Amino acid sequence: MENKKIIVVGGGAAGFFCAIQIAALHPSWDISILEKSNKILSKVKVSGGGRCNVTHACPDVELLLKKYPRGARFLKKSFYQFATKNTIQWFANNGVPLHTEKDGRMFPVTNNSATIVDCFLQKVHQYGIKVLTGYEVVNVEKLNNQKEAAFVITLSNQNKLSADAICLATGGMSSSDKMDKLAWLKNFGHSIVPPVPSLFTFNLVDKKITTLMGVAVDQANIQWKGNKIIEKGPLLITHWGISGPAAIKLSAWCARELANDNYEGEILINWTPDYNEATLKMEWINLRMEFGRREMGSKNPFNLPQRLWQYFLEQAGIANNTKWADLKSTQQQLLIQSLTKTTLQVKGKTTFKEEFVTCGGVELAEIDANTMESKLVPGLHFAGEMMDVDGITGGFNFQHAWTSGWIAAQHMAL
Repeated sequence: MENKKIIVVGGGAAGFFCAIQIAALHPSWDISILEKSNKILSKVKVSGGGRCNVTHACPDVELLLKKYPRGARFLKKSFYQFATKNTIQWFANNGVPLHTEKDGRMFPVTNNSATIVDCFLQKVHQYGIKVLTGYEVVNVEKLNNQKEAAFVITLSNQNKLSADAICLATGGMSSSDKMDKLAWLKNFGHSIVPPVPSLFTFNLVDKKITTLMGVAVDQANIQWKGNKIIEKGPLLITHWGISGPAAIKLSAWCARELANDNYEGEILINWTPDYNEATLKMEWINLRMEFGRREMGSKNPFNLPQRLWQYFLEQAGIANNTKWADLKSTQQQLLIQSLTKTTLQVKGKTTFKEEFVTCGGVELAEIDANTMESKLVPGLHFAGEMMDVDGITGGFNFQHAWTSGWIAAQHMAL
């Protein structure tokens, strides 16, 4: 087979993985990664608090698909080609064994994202892949003359590069500026689903509850008022509002709705997710009998952090030395409502650490899920978050990066 010239645009997880897979199949090919900034693999470095949440221990494809608010149907064909088990095997084969935490997130056993970065850089060096930083693509043209390379790429300094095939892996489109830079995609007839943020935490108007910053619960239900989706999991009170896995997952599922609401509205929290208001009211009869003479300010029966319990008592106007048996019905009702239906006013969001994710991107109907190739432009492929695919927190966005990068590579290598 003739030597081909391949260009991957984007020096992140999907771009590196794609380039490495092509080079493994054709070590003699001329393969370049173009990155517009001077940083490579920046999300890989910061993911999981600097440990890199590589993937999620979810071998069942049908279960895995349920972790993607957008793109699940598209990913079904993709994950049956390359999914979690393949990711784990690939990293193990390349000297990076992973371990699983109790919540299913998977990290390198070193618990250091540098292990992943070093692995990729070693593979790039091994195969002679060129990594070119400060190379910003501003236009791509497809040539009809098949005697020449299929594409001509124009850089911001007006230099031009040629390529037989291209993979676009430029990450999430986080700004209108980026959409402008990719305007040439529209010249090819591609549609861009407007990007909006996903994976963020909620800023609260009421600052009383934020005085409990640092308080965390292992299990709570959280819901955006007016939406039926309820996320269950750990919640954390911060100095600006509500964070934790359950809140961040909710932000992904409701990303478009929240953007439409301008991140203003109400969240509902059930701090005792084994009960709702009605069932807790019934259980309260047993609690009064069991704890009758005990003071309510002492240890609570719901295993809530004591500071949070004290906050609920205060909100209901209940003194710490009130006996369970002496609790007035009006106070009891207020307390039950606080425990099962805390309503908090939200105004604004905060990006979750540095793990910025967007939903939106290139319209999936225009991409072949079996090959990651454009249905409109032969030879043009996509990988990673620049497509309208996004997952909840927990390693799912990286899994999509590996999957789409691998599939694009298999087809580009033909």
